[in-house]
Amino acid sequence: HVQLVESGGGSVQVGGSLRLSCEASGYKYNDYCMGWFRQGPGKEREWVGHFDSDGASSIADPVKGRFTITQDNAKNTLYLQMNSLKPEDTAMYYCAAIPVVCVGTMTSGDFHDWGQGTQVTVS
Repeated sequence: HVQLVESGGGSVQVGGSLRLSCEASGYKYNDYCMGWFRQGPGKEREWVGHFDSDGASSIADPVKGRFTITQDNAKNTLYLQMNSLKPEDTAMYYCAAIPVVCVGTMTSGDFHDWGQGTQVTVS
């Protein structure tokens, strides 16, 4: 059973930074794609970016240049470094995983396993 646990959310001022973590456990696949998604108030869940077992990563245009995705294999943890935060970044942030490498722009329907989310509020 795969478990994904996000942490690191909170409230921050405009222009501030946060680093979200997603710790994965029970994942027994050699190939994987792990993604970050967010869902703001009254909005649909949107793709933020992803990182896969081949080392490939991608970031959505609205956050490109401000957000970075990295991973620490030793800790089975995926990170989302968020800088220069804006009010429109306010959302619940989720990590998700699927046991294949990422292909192009991933959508929420592509992922099987999800964390519980961590709230980010920028004001």
